[in-house]
Amino acid sequence: MQSSSALPVRQGVLYIAVAATAWGTGGAVAAELYDVGGIGPISVSFWRFLTGLGLLLAAHLIRRLRRPERALSLRATFAADKRRGLITGIGLAVYQTAYFASVQQAGLTVATVVTLGLGPVLVTVGARITLGEHTGLAGTAAVGSGVAGLVLLMGGADGSIGPDPFLGIGYALLSAVGHAGVTLLGRAARRKNSGGTFEETAIGFAVGTVCLLPMALLEGLLPDMERVAWALGLLVYLGAVPTALAYALFFTGLGVVRAATASVVTLVEPLTAAVIGIVVFGERLNMIVLTGIALLLFAVLFLAASRGASRAVSPETPAPENGH
Repeated sequence: MQSSSALPVRQGVLYIAVAATAWGTGGAVAAELYDVGGIGPISVSFWRFLTGLGLLLAAHLIRRLRRPERALSLRATFAADKRRGLITGIGLAVYQTAYFASVQQAGLTVATVVTLGLGPVLVTVGARITLGEHTGLAGTAAVGSGVAGLVLLMGGADGSIGPDPFLGIGYALLSAVGHAGVTLLGRAARRKNSGGTFEETAIGFAVGTVCLLPMALLEGLLPDMERVAWALGLLVYLGAVPTALAYALFFTGLGVVRAATASVVTLVEPLTAAVIGIVVFGERLNMIVLTGIALLLFAVLFLAASRGASRAVSPETPAPENGH
């Protein structure tokens, strides 16, 4: 893949948009796997981690062969901060598995928007408390918009969006909390200039795979044999496209794209999920739920505006949070 330093900004934006679109298909694949594979959210998450890890390790090997001076050692990266590697891996496992569980109970659209809308809001609050980052007017508006959107979603949720929408929204909240924890840990580490983002992601997926394996075995690891070829194809897609490829494109694009711009571009993810949920899975959302979704998406836009303003003051703006 082209070096980020030589990448045009427009192409970097395209890379991030493609990554966000790929992430938006992940929940849809999980929903399909529940029907054709007969496996649960923990097993779906495990197979995604395992397949994605294999592809990330292959990409890491290629990076080390082509540009050894820029590719950090995975062993050295993990040894430099084992605690961070373990917490990141556990956090990734929690928030991605909880997201898949939310899709199962609350539907694809609501699960994706709640997770991605509240995740950055929780990061903003957490960064203010733990890192002393200034929230600003736009950040305060984002928190208010996110909370209002969640309240409306919970008030308007009914059986039309999923079998157990309240449980599903609870899983989405757990996913957002895990997402925020991993992001805050990454921000704190970036302040110390420790590690490389690609290597940290590979380590996180390795730890997450190990954590998920025993629970996946208890839940039922293997898909049903009736449509095993289709189920295996979906699992390979989940690990290859919304995981390995999407993360690779995302990190490459971040090398040239401003954080505020990337935050807006990644809104393609919930929009993709919403379109798939409505067109493919026949999800029907009432006006209260739609208003809540709009407020959650506005929260992300407010945060993008906040990052754009802070970038004007300081060039060291943190990268946007990763998607799914």
